[in-house]
Amino acid sequence: MSMLAEVTVSRPLRELLAFARHVPVRVTASLIIIGFFALAAMMPKVLQTHDPFAIDLRSSLQSPSIAHWLGTDQLGRDLYSRLLEGAGQSLAIGLGATALSMSIALILGVAAALSGGIFDSILSRIVDVLFAIPTLLLALVFVTVFGPSVLTEVIAVGIGTAPGYARMIRGQMLSIKGTGYVEAAKALGHPFPRIVWRHILPNAMNPLTAMMTIGVGQAIIWASGLAFLGLGVAPPAPEWGALLNAGRNYVIYAWWLEIIPGLAVTAFALSVTTVGRHIQDRLEGKT
Repeated sequence: MSMLAEVTVSRPLRELLAFARHVPVRVTASLIIIGFFALAAMMPKVLQTHDPFAIDLRSSLQSPSIAHWLGTDQLGRDLYSRLLEGAGQSLAIGLGATALSMSIALILGVAAALSGGIFDSILSRIVDVLFAIPTLLLALVFVTVFGPSVLTEVIAVGIGTAPGYARMIRGQMLSIKGTGYVEAAKALGHPFPRIVWRHILPNAMNPLTAMMTIGVGQAIIWASGLAFLGLGVAPPAPEWGALLNAGRNYVIYAWWLEIIPGLAVTAFALSVTTVGRHIQDRLEGKT
């Protein structure tokens, strides 16, 4: 019985170690960072050391110490706990904006690639016009009109980044349409909707899996930029961009209020980008 238990336990461990040996160190480090912030987003109370909303004016603007690992803000609130509390909102904005962006891009890109002719030209021109407008400017207009909130940030960033994905999807679809196996499926008399569903869409979407991962980090950066300009989630919400906006007035006296949230945004964005690049390399057979 003990030998059976040993085999049962050791086999998953051996498989995990074999997988880890083929994963670069930078990817492993990135996964650890992503996992940490994901845990903070799902169960912030597990990792927090203080109440993120508790005001203690006697402890205001304290530098990082044993009592407050990342220091405190102007109201004496613990920055480490607020950073973890804001991870949920920031990740929700990144995931939501990427999902919305890809949904819009799929509709536009697939419709343009499959329709062809004048309809393709019209959709392509619309996408080109939207792509020519800077993402931040488009998002600024949207947030200014509808007001700052998590939902408006998701919609603004999602709409702003959709044109780039739409062009990529259209290009992928057009390249897959001309491949030999698609032509063979047509010659065998398969219905066109089945060819699209079974052959064109799966092969066109594979390279975009990595881009979706990278897009989450980019969306968080765009949302943080909006919040830094005062068009993000309203205080006292500890969303990362809101922390950057609140800390800019104290950057000379309390550098940690600006630098540390900025490092959190950068670390997460770089981590998801690294993982996304690794996935892309695996899909392309480079690793």
